[in-house]
Amino acid sequence: MGWAIALHGGAGDIPHSLPPERRLTREACLRHCLQIGVDALTSRKSPLDVVELVVRELENNPHFNAGRGSVLTTSGTVEMEACIMDGKSMRCGAVSGLTTVVNAISLSRLVMEKTPHIYLGFKGAEAFAREQGIETVDASHFITQENVERLKQAKEANRVQVDYTQPVEKDVKRDELKPDGDSQIGTVGCVAVDSEGNLAAATSTGGLVNKMVGRIGDTPIIGAGTYANSLCAVSATGKGEAIIRGTVARDVAALMEFKGMSLQEAAALVVGDRVPKGHVGLVAVSATGEVTMPFNTTGMFRACATEDGHSEIAIWDS
Repeated sequence: MGWAIALHGGAGDIPHSLPPERRLTREACLRHCLQIGVDALTSRKSPLDVVELVVRELENNPHFNAGRGSVLTTSGTVEMEACIMDGKSMRCGAVSGLTTVVNAISLSRLVMEKTPHIYLGFKGAEAFAREQGIETVDASHFITQENVERLKQAKEANRVQVDYTQPVEKDVKRDELKPDGDSQIGTVGCVAVDSEGNLAAATSTGGLVNKMVGRIGDTPIIGAGTYANSLCAVSATGKGEAIIRGTVARDVAALMEFKGMSLQEAAALVVGDRVPKGHVGLVAVSATGEVTMPFNTTGMFRACATEDGHSEIAIWDS
């Protein structure tokens, strides 16, 4: 048994031809966030503190689809959502429909710790944020030019896009667009376990490009995009509707609990059999310090480290 941490920056159809200037900035962010998490774990911060700290850092990076880099709804607005869960107590908090909160993951934790509820959304969540004095900014803070262009592309193609759909040049013909291309951004998440087997999971996202106003994805739904109990902690990424239907995060835990599977076996089964190919990736850790990061998409921005010295930062299959 020992501490372990894993994080992701989204799964999708990430081409091997990804330009270095797009790939390297995201790998550098993953490396930076991984080190923050490792330092926090080795200084004996709780896993709950660790996953919140790491996801906050990822939310503040405009290259990922959460916080500052959140993609836009069909109305050109942001609606951010997040979830956090503690494995030992199984307490959890979630939020949706945020438009001004700088760090949705921290508001999720306040929902867990300061209310009798689990999930707050939209105006109620925004009002709660103001009551708690959490940092808010004008909604325009989250509107990046890259995401404005991404929304324009989605509208022209008359589709809702997953995170990984690259804005294309105007002279590219519509029939040359990949339906699930690459935007170099993605939902973010982190899972951690300390040397005593305490677990936590956290996930944050801006959702889908050109999504309907009011749409809620898998991220804030306990057991779908985020889950933790005494056996494991899981954070998923990909196509939210498929992840919700597959109850992805909870199924990993259930296979461990009721079938006696290892973390790696359970996660591989869920990703391989429960969700259609091209739809999901996840990061997970077990109470005994195991780590797994499977995906059935082309790639997934991911990183992990364990107490025994193993460390990995990757995008595609090794």
